[in-house]
Amino acid sequence: MRMQFWKKTVEDIYCDNPPHQPVAIELWKAVKRHNLTKRWLMKIVDEREKNLDDKAYRNIKELENYAENTQSSLLYLTLEILGIKDLHADHAASHIGKAQGIVTCLRATPYHGSRRKVFLPMDICMLHGVSQEDFLRRNQDKNVRDVIYDIASQAHLHLKHARSFHKTVPVKAFPAFLQTVSLEDFLKKIQRVDFDIFHPSLQQKNTLLPLYLYIQSWRKTY
Repeated sequence: MRMQFWKKTVEDIYCDNPPHQPVAIELWKAVKRHNLTKRWLMKIVDEREKNLDDKAYRNIKELENYAENTQSSLLYLTLEILGIKDLHADHAASHIGKAQGIVTCLRATPYHGSRRKVFLPMDICMLHGVSQEDFLRRNQDKNVRDVIYDIASQAHLHLKHARSFHKTVPVKAFPAFLQTVSLEDFLKKIQRVDFDIFHPSLQQKNTLLPLYLYIQSWRKTY
């Protein structure tokens, strides 16, 4: 019902008839002001709806598709708000969104495990002979860490691809991509603990993150 509400809301927004709901009204204003593309909003809602069954991703590609349709779609909308229409910026946004989705899935693993749920890609788990029960028991064997290494490596690869467009992406787009700072911070932290996804340090906030964000912004990079 919640997803149906948002589907209808998006349709109504683009018919200039938003429901009297605070978020919907602000979204309507943003659509009018920045001429936001309806397709990106609908992709977010549709992908969330498909994901309501709470099943593990069958493979890394499925996780990347989910990230593309949710996280990357948000970035495409952010670029539109910044007034940027650029193919290189879109390519960077696609890879950053995928990296964000993968890192979010990794970061949430202990939380999901405490509720007896595992969403990590099954193909990578099977490749290393790891079961969902291993994650529910917080197993720290090498094969479990190998699963995390493979998934984290894919996020790192997307981050690397996104940064390869650095010289061709308009500088005006860089503020939309500052989340790369927190993504890189998490990937470095997980590497330092030898890909032990349950290590307590991964649940601690990095108090220097605002400073890193400022430096990255000042350097005009992402």
